[in-house]
Amino acid sequence: MKNLKHFISLLDLNSTELRQIIQRAIELKNNSEPNFQPLKGKVLAMIFEKSSTRTRIAFETGMFQLGGHALFLSSKDTQLGRGESLADSAKVISSMVDCIMIRTYAYSTVTEFAQHSTVPVINALTDLLHPCQLLADMQTYFEQRGDIKGKTVTWIGDGNNMCHSYINAAHLLEFKLNIASPNGYQPDPEIVKSASNSVELFDNCHAAARNSDLIVTDVWASMGQEEEQKQREQAFDNFQVNREVMQAAHADALFMHCLPAHRGEEVSSEVIESSQSVVFQAAENRLHAQKALLEFLICH
Repeated sequence: MKNLKHFISLLDLNSTELRQIIQRAIELKNNSEPNFQPLKGKVLAMIFEKSSTRTRIAFETGMFQLGGHALFLSSKDTQLGRGESLADSAKVISSMVDCIMIRTYAYSTVTEFAQHSTVPVINALTDLLHPCQLLADMQTYFEQRGDIKGKTVTWIGDGNNMCHSYINAAHLLEFKLNIASPNGYQPDPEIVKSASNSVELFDNCHAAARNSDLIVTDVWASMGQEEEQKQREQAFDNFQVNREVMQAAHADALFMHCLPAHRGEEVSSEVIESSQSVVFQAAENRLHAQKALLEFLICH
């Protein structure tokens, strides 16, 4: 395929391309043209090894709205779940579709799949990175406040896949990222090192939130970590985003959460329902951001 491009990490894009997709997502959101079908006749294969709400709805609806078709494939219903190699699956599936989206556990699953695919591969979530959510989060910030360059973002909680993708976004979009995590739950040191000029680590969420323009958090125990729930509740006890944390930030600071949220744990209901919260706008923007990404990968 000419100019084959994957979206495994935000770093697969340069700063200009990332801003282009964000702005295109905003345009598509406001485009009411009924016959706009740039992906007519195109097919997206959606491979799910992790359950999903927003990701499946966004990609499936997005393909439909752009004139294409989406195939839902779970490991239970395909040969992937019966031992067929990733390389063989990638070669077969990519020979019949125009793009492949994978939501799985191991980052290596997506990278290996991409190596053997003849069409673009999208990382729709792995344990290491969640770049698709960052497209929606950044679209939401740009809509609400303009370009994020030079702003201060504070991540509070687990140094997980969302945190890692925020580090990548800080590098590309040139914002300052404060990360407040309990000891033992900090982000991957190599990922931090790759954007060290943009990132500062804290062990106190109030200090990290000071003068911030955006506060972001996620659940304390991600999918696959449920057995650690009690242990994590103790470790993250002082890392809840509540009114006091938001008051440390700028008065017009926004709050985001990729959802689903455990209210009363990582964030108080008061914050998630506040006027500063844009979590539901960001959730809707998964649709528009994914449409812009699909158009970018398949049509260019």
